[in-house]
Amino acid sequence: MPQKRHILIVDDEPDIGAFIRDVAIDIGFEATTTHHPNNFEQLYSSDFDIVILDLMMPERDGIELLRFMASQEASAQIILISGYDSSVLHSAQKLASEQGLNVIKTLTKPILYEDLEALLSSLQFSSDNINEKTRKLSHTPTIQELQHAIAHDELQVYFQPKLAISTGKLVGVEALVRWNHPEYGLLAPDTIIPLAEQAGLMEALTSEVLRQSFQQASEWLKQGLHINIAVNMDSCSFKDLSLPEWVEEQVQKYRLHPGQIAFEVTETTLMQELVKSLDILTRLRMKEVALSIDDFGTGYSSLTQLYRIPFSEMKIDQFFVMHAITDAEALAIVKMSTLLGHELGMSVVAEGVETQETWDLLADIGCDIAQGYLIAKPMPADDLTEWILNQNQIHS
Repeated sequence: MPQKRHILIVDDEPDIGAFIRDVAIDIGFEATTTHHPNNFEQLYSSDFDIVILDLMMPERDGIELLRFMASQEASAQIILISGYDSSVLHSAQKLASEQGLNVIKTLTKPILYEDLEALLSSLQFSSDNINEKTRKLSHTPTIQELQHAIAHDELQVYFQPKLAISTGKLVGVEALVRWNHPEYGLLAPDTIIPLAEQAGLMEALTSEVLRQSFQQASEWLKQGLHINIAVNMDSCSFKDLSLPEWVEEQVQKYRLHPGQIAFEVTETTLMQELVKSLDILTRLRMKEVALSIDDFGTGYSSLTQLYRIPFSEMKIDQFFVMHAITDAEALAIVKMSTLLGHELGMSVVAEGVETQETWDLLADIGCDIAQGYLIAKPMPADDLTEWILNQNQIHS
């Protein structure tokens, strides 16, 4: 029998707390409720899988309680609720994320029974999150293991398709690293990247992803498939002013067109090596390498970077895309980003497209390219080749 999940409800209005508790119990949760936020420290423990937290409470507000949870390195899923405007919920969600907390949903009062029931039903008995903290702690590879993985071909590049929204045709793929760990199985970037950063191995990791990407683009060309590959670049990549020459050499070595390889860079990456980044990226564009600004809208100086650097593509961060259907502010950001990208002569990519409804909305807005689980998850090169053939995605 599946293990029941334990939910903690904190709301200063007893009626609302009781309403949420009753819905949770009906679905099958174990539920604990308090309308006294001052008791939170005594009540909270790591046994709670989910915490539903009201932001606007007298004496102590929800932000203070989030701060306490962050100090405890809480792994619980968090749902924030408030009767205040949605911008406050957005700010609280962003703050919690920056503190390492996992806010999965925000709800604005009054809360509809149907919405709450659907949300809690989707979370009950979700094995992906039960004991997640314990699982992560017991499956943490070492720096030495990562060094060995880079040197002994344990890293593998997966590819996620990007489709033109107007035609549904393949326009390229994004290269995403995976680690075939001999003990822990397939590990994702959220395990690999922090470890590489800690160990000073990002340059070696990026070089390996680039090597496999160039090689795979060449293999696809031999099969008659012209597939553009986008590679995420770290700030370490922009310390060497000879990078444009090296890329040009690789393009010639593998007999590719320069436009087949695109570099995706975030604003944070650019800020760390600003002068060298501008030098290198400008020269890469002069050599016809495509440049994409990744996670657009999440940085601190987006417009400045767009003005400085000759990007050919803008990728709207998946947070805004995934919330555009239900959130007016997220929708406004997606619309304005698309308009801005087009005005600057760039293609616009929406990340995190997971539903047909989102795809249709992006089509109405005029967004150019979609990427996300609605289309396909990242996959090995051979699987992608088969996917292309099955989807009739071959194009000239």
